[in-house]
Amino acid sequence: MRNILMTVMMLVVVIVLFNTIIAQDTTGTSSQIETQGTAANTKISQMLP
Repeated sequence: MRNILMTVMMLVVVIVLFNTIIAQDTTGTSSQIETQGTAANTKISQMLP
């Protein structure tokens, strides 16, 4: 029973960390990757004739 409780608690911790680090709307990692990708696409399209 204790192992199941520890597993569930660790899954909750992982979900909370994912939501605060990766999936946050404005400062999350995925938002920053999208911003940098958009900037890179803009620069590349400006280089093409």
